[in-house]
Amino acid sequence: MTSRTHGLPKPAWTPPAGKPPLAARLMRATWRRLPAKRHDVGWEPGLEVPAADGSPLITDHYFPRTAGDFPTLLVRSPYGRGAPWAPMYGLLFAEQGFHVVLQSCRGTGGSGGAFDLWRNEPADGRATVSWLRDQPWFNGTLGTVGPSYLGYVQWALAADPPPELKAMVVQVGLHDPHALFHAGGVPRLETALAVAVGMTYQHQGMRPFLTATLRLHRRLRDVIGARPLRGAYTSALGAEVPWLDDVLTHPDGTDTYWSGASLAGVAERLRVPTSLSTGRYDVLADQTFEQYERLRRAGCERALLVGPWTHTSALQQGWPEVFAESLAWLRAHLYGDPAGLRPARVRVHTGGQDAWRNLDDWPPTAAVSPWYPTAQGHLTPQAPTDPAPLAAFTYDPGDPTPSLGGPLLSRTAGPRDNGPLEARDDVLTFTGPPLTEPVDVLGPVSARLTVSTDTGHADVFTRLCDVDPHGRSVNVCDGLARLRTDGQHPSQTTVPMSATGHRFAVGHRMRWQISGGAHPRYARNPGNGQPPLDATTLTPVRITLHADSVLLLSGPPGPGHSRAATA
Repeated sequence: MTSRTHGLPKPAWTPPAGKPPLAARLMRATWRRLPAKRHDVGWEPGLEVPAADGSPLITDHYFPRTAGDFPTLLVRSPYGRGAPWAPMYGLLFAEQGFHVVLQSCRGTGGSGGAFDLWRNEPADGRATVSWLRDQPWFNGTLGTVGPSYLGYVQWALAADPPPELKAMVVQVGLHDPHALFHAGGVPRLETALAVAVGMTYQHQGMRPFLTATLRLHRRLRDVIGARPLRGAYTSALGAEVPWLDDVLTHPDGTDTYWSGASLAGVAERLRVPTSLSTGRYDVLADQTFEQYERLRRAGCERALLVGPWTHTSALQQGWPEVFAESLAWLRAHLYGDPAGLRPARVRVHTGGQDAWRNLDDWPPTAAVSPWYPTAQGHLTPQAPTDPAPLAAFTYDPGDPTPSLGGPLLSRTAGPRDNGPLEARDDVLTFTGPPLTEPVDVLGPVSARLTVSTDTGHADVFTRLCDVDPHGRSVNVCDGLARLRTDGQHPSQTTVPMSATGHRFAVGHRMRWQISGGAHPRYARNPGNGQPPLDATTLTPVRITLHADSVLLLSGPPGPGHSRAATA
């Protein structure tokens, strides 16, 4: 078909002769289990697209070297346009029959202006679509794709979606920066430092990024032990990162500092078909589940893929599945070819049995099973008759309970042997009996805790683990909440522990782990009410757990879930 701009035919387009970067082609050649390419690919680098303020947004254009009309994919990134984005998005999707516009966000990767964590993306996305309308190769059909912050820019464009936007693919994606940096008012310290490195260095190229990552790893221990914490991370980051203090010192998501940052409401009115993917140990898994729930309430066409991945491994070991899912969605909605779509709306990998399940929706219809701790360290489905104090431990912020595995951005993310952690005096564990039949946990997990403290200031970290017949305890999911108690009077709090898909096999045991923190994943609680970034005094806290505390597990309805192995 002939595309038109302002009622006039577009001029004919002569594809430039450039080949994709050699590094991208070499990386492409190493990947396996990907679809065979359909087209040779051309490359038009260094285009200047006017941002909303007129700043040049440096843009690379990948395209199929085949005559004909092809839909366009917009990929906007603050991390540069080289590896891995050039091969993963520019080259791979162009091979499959798409124009791919890979653009550096304002203030990154050579683009003009100053980078802002969220404030420029809606306007710059609209400005880029306006530019696309004038391109002779643009046929009026547009999709978006990308992970992490590249997902955030998709939600930003969808806040006022252009009529050309026909499909979105949000992979391990962000929509709420506040929730990325805080959990219940507690700074996600390790994540914030990793994001600072990525935002500061990755768009400069792989060598500066890797150098900065190694520097942070070497100096992390000194940074996280500093008092005060504010400003101590400058040496580890190698440069001033002005926004880092700002995001960490604004724990309240309703603060005007965060005005306009969250794009959660976009999904509630969206009509653009949207595919989501995440991993059970993805640092943004909860945001993905929230996106899906909002799309569901809006009645928007949607799909969800949940793999056994972390934030980064979803784009590494999980890339064949994530790419296939993304490609099928884009072909269905930009080409009208649904042949590659799976029949079920949701596909979830179940840990403990290494199997995939197809589901009609998420979370699935579930029964909630309560499990209670006992003074003997057991975990039982029998409710206590006396809500008296059950167990106590001292959390010392001078020797904070360390974090181990879970949803992180570092190489230590994911499932880990929790034995060293559970051997500490400041970690409580409650363990169920060996299972006589498998127990499936599928959906949200949470803990309802009754806790008292001696200082009135504490955090509580709670984790579900799978203990195999050899005694190895591996984390499944977890969560943290900040407590404010009145002297020795107990307070109740509910701790969301994310959602998961996991089978506890016959002979395995369920374990509930409770502690006063997970450092440096979360900034340590000083124990005395001082702000975590500015605290210079640390006060040990005595934390007492009461017997009416309960672990709440979602699973398939039916007798097998609710009576799971009480022997």
